[in-house]
This record gives sequence, structure tokens and C-alpha cells, in this order.
Amino acid sequence: MKPTAYLVNTSRGPVVDEAALIEALNEGEFAGAGLDVFETEPLPEESPLRTMDQVILTPHFAYYSEQSVEDTQTCVAETVARFAQGYWPPFVVNPEVQPRVALREWAG
Repeated sequence: MKPTAYLVNTSRGPVVDEAALIEALNEGEFAGAGLDVFETEPLPEESPLRTMDQVILTPHFAYYSEQSVEDTQTCVAETVARFAQGYWPPFVVNPEVQPRVALREWAG
């Protein structure tokens, strides 16, 4: 990363090695970080990330906006309606069940 770059993690805490992040920030390898998720949640009180001026922490809530809530509700309602009509949900977590269940792919 460039020394002017900021690392942002809003996905999953373990994606970022926090010890390596702290070391890189202390050595000035990049400008800062914005974290909405942590390796351990909640972030331990003794974590150096809590006191670093170049770090912004949010409580696993950075996704939130009125639009994101509306989008989530719409997606859930559409998925349930499609499933009730005999279609697979768009994001199957365990695709190994697909051969065992007679649902159709959504062509929508």
C-alpha cells in the first residue's frame, strides 16, 4: 500500500491481521485504517487500535443507512417469494443440497 493509503475493513474481522496492522501503522507504512469489524468482537479494551489517532473504529454498524435497510428488506421479501414459488434463493450457502431439492433456477 502507498504511505497515503487507508485500509478499510467492513467485511469480517479475521480478514485483517490486527497485530500486523498495528505494527504497520506504528511504522508509518500507510496513513490509517477504518475498521467496522474486529478479530475479536467487541474489540478488547486493551487493544492499541482504540488509542491510535490514525484509526477510526465503528461498532459493526458501518453498513447502516435507510437505503441499506430498505434494500435488505426488499431482498429478503423477494427471496422468500421466489422460494415459495419453487425457485432457489440467489445466494445458496450450502450448494451441496441443490441436487436433493427440486427447485428451479431463477431466470428473472
